[in-house]
Amino acid sequence: MMVHRQLFLAFFRVGILGYGGGPSSIPLVHKEVVEKYKWMDEDEFADVLALGNALPGPIATKMAGYIGYRVAGILGLLNAVLATIVPTIILIIFLLTSLSSFKSLPWVAGMTKAVVPVVGVMLATLTWDFLKKSKNSLGFLNASLFVIVSLFLLEVLSFHPAVVIAGLLIVALVKKDKSAKVEQRVGKGVDL
Repeated sequence: MMVHRQLFLAFFRVGILGYGGGPSSIPLVHKEVVEKYKWMDEDEFADVLALGNALPGPIATKMAGYIGYRVAGILGLLNAVLATIVPTIILIIFLLTSLSSFKSLPWVAGMTKAVVPVVGVMLATLTWDFLKKSKNSLGFLNASLFVIVSLFLLEVLSFHPAVVIAGLLIVALVKKDKSAKVEQRVGKGVDL
């Protein structure tokens, strides 16, 4: 029962504080899932994030659903998804009813413009953490190569992010498969 309460609180905070949509909620999910409750480590979170980005739909609810299911089964899935969407439902109803009277005020426009740099800093921090982790696991040259190729595919050739993520996942699976075969040969005493 305690884990259901923790799931609800964790994803409710994400739903309340994730102003600006999915990208702004990813660092919040990371903080709750990896740092606070330690339901996943960095690698598992990166895998869930990559898979969530490759699938259609809002990233926060996909991540909440998977993490909730992993932590507490079907009830955890429902709990985490509801905790993620309930704040949005309540706030959208409240804001839509009052927005028409406040939208022309300068402080409202300024507030929405001020959120953009904050979200940018949060995403840059998360990106930096992933870059450090990939440098440690892949090496500086390979990590740099993946970043450069990914940026080229996304920005110059305008590939969809899901295609790039799928390609990176395939490369990772092939590399992992080759590593497993080498380990089996070494374990059996086969000369390479």
